[in-house]
Amino acid sequence: MTSKNLQIGILLFPEVTQLDLTGPAEVFSASQCCDVHLIWKALDPVMTGSGWSINPTHTFHTTPALDVICVPGGTGQIELMDDDETLNFIREQAAHALLVTSVCTGSLILGAAGLLTGYQATSHWMSLDQLELFGAIPVKERVVHDRNRITGAGVSSGIDFALYVLKDLLGDDIAQEVQLGIEYDPAPPFSFSKLAVPSRLDKLAQRAQQRQTRRLRATRKAAERLK
Repeated sequence: MTSKNLQIGILLFPEVTQLDLTGPAEVFSASQCCDVHLIWKALDPVMTGSGWSINPTHTFHTTPALDVICVPGGTGQIELMDDDETLNFIREQAAHALLVTSVCTGSLILGAAGLLTGYQATSHWMSLDQLELFGAIPVKERVVHDRNRITGAGVSSGIDFALYVLKDLLGDDIAQEVQLGIEYDPAPPFSFSKLAVPSRLDKLAQRAQQRQTRRLRATRKAAERLK
């Protein structure tokens, strides 16, 4: 275990999917070996996609050098792919971070920042194929680790992802103690593989069609900017 707490920064932006953020934040905090910073442009409360707010702890200008930068996803991610201030902040922190990470569609923001070219990565299943537009290699796994990039799939995978980060940087013992401490032993009433039948996948995709059309348009635009 390191003698100095890891500096972990999680981007907090309007319409973030709160579990993408709060799941990893709880895991990292529970280790008692991490200083967790919730970062946005100002310190005003930020409205999540769930309709309630979370308070940032740091702005882009007050954030220390990070060991881990984590970008969650959510509908607000669409606008951030064309937000130079945010993308530049991520690039600057990524340049010296031990790990550059994301949860859910946060990987598309990393892609828009030019940080996933040539890397294996994952995202929410509805958006996984969009990673190719950024030169990334989409992998349909819950957590994907390629060199110093770790990406988590959709929403709830953020807890698994954060445990992988702890394991990688602090070792098995701490990661195991955290998993035990938060009693993370998921046993949902339904099997995901059995739920993911074509008819149900199509139904969810149709429900999200407007958002996904906006997201794909933003991804294409961001990919063009990188050329």
